[in-house]
Amino acid sequence: MADAVALIVAAGRGQRAGGAMPKQYRMLAGQSVLRRSCMAFLGHPRIGAVRVVIHPDDRARYDEAMAGLNLPPPVSGGETRHDSCRNGLEALAGDPPRIVLIHDAARPFADRPTIDRVFGALDTAPAAIAAIPVSDTLKKASAGDRVAATVAREGLWRAQTPQGFEFAAILDAHRRIDSRSLTDDAAVAEAAGIPVTLVAGSEDNFKITREEDFRRAETLLAGQGDIRVGTGFDVHRFTEGNGLTICGIWINHDKSVTGHSDADVALHALTDAVLGAIGEADIGSHFPSADPRWRDADSAVFLRHAVSLVTARGGAIRHLDVTLICEEPKIGPHRDAMKARIAEIAGVGVDRVSVKATTTEGLGYTGRREGIAAQAAATVRL
Repeated sequence: MADAVALIVAAGRGQRAGGAMPKQYRMLAGQSVLRRSCMAFLGHPRIGAVRVVIHPDDRARYDEAMAGLNLPPPVSGGETRHDSCRNGLEALAGDPPRIVLIHDAARPFADRPTIDRVFGALDTAPAAIAAIPVSDTLKKASAGDRVAATVAREGLWRAQTPQGFEFAAILDAHRRIDSRSLTDDAAVAEAAGIPVTLVAGSEDNFKITREEDFRRAETLLAGQGDIRVGTGFDVHRFTEGNGLTICGIWINHDKSVTGHSDADVALHALTDAVLGAIGEADIGSHFPSADPRWRDADSAVFLRHAVSLVTARGGAIRHLDVTLICEEPKIGPHRDAMKARIAEIAGVGVDRVSVKATTTEGLGYTGRREGIAAQAAATVRL
């Protein structure tokens, strides 16, 4: 029996946040909101499993967002949050934990101290929730925009998640209480007569509800983490042919380049830059030229692999910069397409990619038109 299970409720539609998909699947600095919410609980010493409740229509999105985390199958949610949460609890009932932590997928910044405080309260209480004391003056409005009264703020708290419960008690409460009008699981517990303890939450543990909350989240992430910079360099010799691939874009030309893969000098340099930023070995160690699998391979595979190593460490690509060094072909006409292709491969915005070109003023092997070189830099946040 696991000491505790984290139940992540992610079945909502998130329409107030805008966008083309439910907010829990939108990206924040290279990772979905849902993945970030789950990562807050994975690896905690008291949590034996993380289970996610999703909308039945979102299975493909879920599989993509959670790839590599090796979680149990998701649970299908219901029409309301009450239905979804009860479905999640029922799915755990066959092998019940002692404690369940219920968390909103739209809160991607639950931190270890907050989770620990909830666990600490549950050592002596049947239910505990993270919350923030209200510090603002509260006004009650009448019809329209008139103030009807000032509400005393003493003793008022803003409820957050995670909300922790003795599993058997909260499952019984959800089965007995018609909670469709109740807005969180603590209210269900209260209605069932279960005393609920308040512990300090965190102002950073806010719920993403509207578009401006995504901007706040991006700002928060920009100030966190370990910023790394890596560099890469590559060169390929020209040979007879009818074109070459640079930055993932085919360019018609009266020459080609030699190489085991498609010999994309820019993507090779960028791959090494990303690998260098996270202290990994170079591209040749990951994709040996002696391995026949990489003969004529699309170099996008190499860059995607490097980016996936960053993502697996909870990091994100912040910027990619590549300078092409050659007398020919001309890069300018293809620059926008190159930036867009790199952004697509790396899963970042085009504004996070720079493609530049220069010559060596006729000097050296590039000046003699014997080959093409690329120098790259990658900025990564871990």
